Amino acid sequence: MLRFLHRLIIKIWWAWFYTLAAVQTILYFPVLAALLMLPRGYAKLFWIARNIWSRVILHGSGFYLSFEDRHKLKTETNCLIIGNHASYMDVFLMFILNKTPFTFVGKKELYSIPIFGYIYKRAAIMVDRSNSKSRYGVYGRANQLLEEGYNICIFPETNYLDETEVLADFKHGAFKIAIENNLPIIPVVMFDCKLKFPWYPIFGQPGQLRAKVLDKIEVNGLTEDDIPGLIDKTRKIMRDELLADPKGVPLKAANKYRELKDKNTIYSGL
Repeated sequence: MLRFLHRLIIKIWWAWFYTLAAVQTILYFPVLAALLMLPRGYAKLFWIARNIWSRVILHGSGFYLSFEDRHKLKTETNCLIIGNHASYMDVFLMFILNKTPFTFVGKKELYSIPIFGYIYKRAAIMVDRSNSKSRYGVYGRANQLLEEGYNICIFPETNYLDETEVLADFKHGAFKIAIENNLPIIPVVMFDCKLKFPWYPIFGQPGQLRAKVLDKIEVNGLTEDDIPGLIDKTRKIMRDELLADPKGVPLKAANKYRELKDKNTIYSGL
C-alpha cells in the first residue's frame, strides 16, 4: 500500500510539473512569438525564460537553488557553457544560473511539441543527431549567434539517459565549436537533479538543487587534432567534481539507478 501511494504521489507531482510548464508556454506564446520577430528579441525572450518561466517551474515544483562560484561565468568574450544533463530541471537551472543570454543546442525532436516547438525552433540551435548534414549545420548557426553576442550552452554527453553513469562520454561537437571560435569553455556541474527529479517518474523529492561553476578552460592555440585530449580533460574535471560532492548525491543517484535496472523496474514503473 505504501509503495502504491509513493508511486501515485510521484506521478501527481510530475503531472503538476508538466502543468506548470504547459500553462506558462500557452500564456506567454503570443508575447514570445512577437519578440522573436524583433532584431534583438531573443534577449527579451531569454529574460522571460530566466526570470519568470524557469523560476515558476522550479519553485512551483518545490525546489530551491544554491549556486557556487557563480562569478566564474563572467568573461570578457563569448563563452561555451557545458553541463551534465541528468533531468528536465537542468534547463531551468541553467537559465537561472546565467544572467548573460545564451542559446541552447538541443535535439530536433523537441520541435514536435505543440506550441513550445514553434518557439523552440526559433530560439535554440536544433540538431538531428542521425543526420550528418544537420550536425554540420549547427556550426554555422552557432557562429551566427556568437557574432550577435550570445553565448552557447551545450549538454555534451553522448547518452545522458543512462543514469547508471555519474557522467557519460562526451560528443565532440561542443569542443569543435569552442576551438573554431576560440571560446573559453566554462563547465557547470549540477549535483542533485538526477536524484531529486530523474528522467523517469520512479523516485524523487522536492528540495535543494545545487550547481557549481568550475574554472574556465582556455582553448587558445588548439586545433581539431586536440579535441580528443580536450574532451578527456574537461570530462575528467567535471566527473571528479561530481564524485567529490560532500553529500555524495551523484554517486547515490547512479547507484540507485543501477539497482533499479538490475531489478528491471526502471521502465515498469517500480
